[in-house]
Amino acid sequence: MVEYQQEPLNRVFFAIADPTRRAILQSLARRPATITEIAEPFPISLNAVSKHVMVLERAGLIRREIQGREHRCTLEARPLQDATAWLDDYRRFWETRLDALERYVTRKVKNTARKGGTTRDFV
Repeated sequence: MVEYQQEPLNRVFFAIADPTRRAILQSLARRPATITEIAEPFPISLNAVSKHVMVLERAGLIRREIQGREHRCTLEARPLQDATAWLDDYRRFWETRLDALERYVTRKVKNTARKGGTTRDFV
């Protein structure tokens, strides 16, 4: 398995665990936005949205550029790619194990049927 740094991954998974932060990322995937624009669709305070943005920033998922009083945020997808790669390792691991289990069960069912039993005998 590929080695991953735990702390950056922990921050990414913590950040995307919250539905509001996932919605912010989804919005930023369409286009960069200011904090005020990000906050617009949410029924929470601007301060709360700003805190969510800070969590996303710490995880490396957002880059913030300050232009005067405006804070423009842009999606940074690289940490999500790293998280996806980590998850893919486990997906492959479990697919291999489940494929082996399927072959085993299929073989057992065929052997049981060949001996005149039923699948009920197997279970």
